[in-house]
Formats: sequence, C-alpha cells, structure tokens
Amino acid sequence: MYVDPEAAGKGVPSRDVLLVSAIITVSLSVTIVLCGICQWCQRKLGKRYKNSLETVGTPDSSRGRSEKKTIKLPSGGKMVNTAPVPGQTQHDESDRKTEPRSSVSDLVNSLTSEMLMLSPGSEDDEGHDSSSRENLGRIQFSVGYNFQESTLTVKIMKAQELPAKDFSGTSDPFVKIYLLPDKKHKLETKVKRKNLNPHWNETFLFEGFPYEKVVQRVLYLQVLDYDRFSRNDPIGEVSIPLNKVDLTQMQTFWKELKPCSDGSGSRGELLLSLCYNPSANSIIVNIIKARNLKAMDIGGTSDPYVKVWLMYKDKRVEKKKTVVMKCCLNPIFNESFIFDIPTEKLRETTIIITVMDKDRLSRNDVIGKIYLSWKSGPGEVKHWKDMISHPRQAVAQWHQLKA
Repeated sequence: MYVDPEAAGKGVPSRDVLLVSAIITVSLSVTIVLCGICQWCQRKLGKRYKNSLETVGTPDSSRGRSEKKTIKLPSGGKMVNTAPVPGQTQHDESDRKTEPRSSVSDLVNSLTSEMLMLSPGSEDDEGHDSSSRENLGRIQFSVGYNFQESTLTVKIMKAQELPAKDFSGTSDPFVKIYLLPDKKHKLETKVKRKNLNPHWNETFLFEGFPYEKVVQRVLYLQVLDYDRFSRNDPIGEVSIPLNKVDLTQMQTFWKELKPCSDGSGSRGELLLSLCYNPSANSIIVNIIKARNLKAMDIGGTSDPYVKVWLMYKDKRVEKKKTVVMKCCLNPIFNESFIFDIPTEKLRETTIIITVMDKDRLSRNDVIGKIYLSWKSGPGEVKHWKDMISHPRQAVAQWHQLKA
C-alpha cells in the first residue's frame, strides 16, 4: 500500500522541533533549581549573620609589731599623725610616642561567627552584676573607749584574701582611718609590700575626745593598694556607726570589704575578646566597645581611647592603642591587636587594658583599668582560663572598669 510522505509528515513533529523543546525544558528546570538553591542559601546566611550579631552584642604574710599612734583632734582633743606614706609621684599617663596599631580585622571577622559570649555568671544578669559580688577580702579591727581618759582606741589587726591590684599578681595594701563626717583628718597604717593577707597590728588613739561626740561619728576604714607612680587603687571599705557599738570594752570585728563609694564602681564597662592561638604562640585582643563610661570632661563627656600593655614578669614588653572617640561615653572601637606570647611564658604574662580620656590641654585622665592574667580578680581569671580552654576561638566578656 502506498503512503504519501507529505501526508504522513503533517501529523508528526520534526526532529528540530523536538530538540528545541528539550533544550527549553532543561533550561527551565536548571533555572528553577538554581533559584531554589539561592533562596535556601540566602535564608541560611541571613540567619547565621543575625545569630552572630546577637552573640556579639597568696604570699606568706609578715606579722608586724603592735604599734600605737596618737593624733590630735581639732575640737579640743589631741591627735598625732602617723608617719605619712612616702611621697607619691604623679605619673603622666599621656603617651609620648604613637605606635602603629595592628589590624587583623579579616581574621576577627572570620571568627565572629564562632565568638563565645561568656560572662562571669551563668546568666547575663549575673555576669552584669558580678562586680558587686566580687570577693574583696575582709578586715579585722577592734574599737573601744576609755571613759577616764576620754580616749577612743582603734586597732587595725589584719586583712585576708585581698584581691591583686598590681600586674604582678599582688597588692601593697594599707588602711586609711576616718571618723566621719570629718574627712580632713585621717590616719594611715604602714604599707605591707606584696601581701594579700597583711598583718598590721597598729593601734591608733583619739585622745581628749568626749564620749557624746564619739557616738555621733562613723568609723570608716578604707583599704587601698599603694602605687608609687600613680594614684593609689581603692580595694574596699568598711563603715560602722559608733553609736551601735558597746564601747565600754574593746570589741573585735571581722568585716567583709565592700566596693568603695568614691566613684570607682561607676567608671563604666568594657567588652573585649581574647583569642589564643597555641600553634602561632599569639593572643589576639579585640577591643569591641564600652558603655556608661565616666564623664571626665567639663561638658559631661569623655574622649576615650584604650591602651593595651603586654607585661611579662612586671616588665612592660609591648603597647598598642586604639583611636580616640570624640565626645562619647558609649564608644564602639572594634580594633584588634596581636601579641606574640610563647606558651612557656603565658603564666607570667599580664595584659593591662586601660581606658583613657584624651585631653589636649593637660595630661590624659585614666577612666579605668582591667588586669587580665592567671592572678587577677575572679572575673578576669575566668576570662583568661576560658581563653586557654577555647583555643583559636574569640572569647568575649564584659568587664567592670576599676580605679
């Protein structure tokens, strides 16, 4: 039977049409698949970026001899001042040299997604309030009144578990004694060098002090760390109203030291991260931001910047510093610095973070300090240990600035 080729070809698509249709179908399928992959990647990267932003947001004590000191009170009584602490030279904190800053922003950005937001407490609120619960040690003293001689006796005996205020991991404590509200006249104990459990055993006599005036006073003891080159660092304080004490005989007290109320607790906070790389023998210090800094200028603001000192065995090794943020009490720095620290020297290493206020007309003011090492305060030691236990990860933590 004969079939006309033209009639048969009218109902069957040609090879070219089939090929074009196949190409179009494959292209559409590939396009749809690529669009789906892009949307999935965008969602994942967006979530990861959001999460990363939310994440970052004792030596042996030496016993001193019992000593008596007498002082003259201005209101008809007698006081003899104790020997003053040796003269202190004010150390100029301004920088005479401008040193190049190390920038490792690329490395820090790569570690941002892995940053661990570790606070001293188990919760954010506990971490924020950790400074108020920090152990500042305790002090033992006794007080009594001699009615026949109209003399108030105060004996400073000893202190225990004082925090280290020096970068060497110790303190040089001494005690100031006031009878508030009188702040002009004070007595001081001797300085106990490099001692966190000092024994003073020093007696102070307030002679010719009528009893009716004694009970109107508040005995105020302030423990400080003596610093030869700068101002003394407050450690803690104790106050006790004398009208609540039985002064007929010597009463001995053990009192926990509280943070000093001279403004040292309101200097602000600093968020920084530490990243330890054991293979490269280096530590990256990232100064992230600060909040609620103390206003040091007349206008109620500050021009803050941060100095970072690397110390080894009480010696200054290297210094870095950030840029100055003008008129800002909540600055954002985001500057990183690399310090080369061999593993065998890590235990004797201290990193001192100092927040400064830049001043053109006079010397720069210290807003607050942080000492990071094995031997610092509880919060600082925790940060240091977290850095060691999480190598190659940036461990961030808020720190309360201290005087």
